[in-house]
Amino acid sequence: MRKMALAISTALFALGTSLASAQTAQSGPQNPAVQTQDGNNSNAPVKGANSFTQSEAKSRIAAKGYTHVGSLKKDANGVWRGTATKDGQRVNVSLDYQGNVNTD
Repeated sequence: MRKMALAISTALFALGTSLASAQTAQSGPQNPAVQTQDGNNSNAPVKGANSFTQSEAKSRIAAKGYTHVGSLKKDANGVWRGTATKDGQRVNVSLDYQGNVNTD
């Protein structure tokens, strides 16, 4: 009986130790967000579910130096497409779900 109680105690201790180590927080993200503040991570729009609203898309494109952003419509690939002016020229622009702003 004493040996059985010792064996159960040892098993519970080992289980508790493994659970405690499994709950330890990681020091940082293993899949960091895409950083696109200074530039694109793609030279072409990336297909995917886009959560930007039309207003957010317009603001994001304007933040990249474009003015007179208009005619924005989300296409079947989840990419916002429209027109804008940059350096005095009217261009077609796009904004993908990662925040990449490209001209067509």
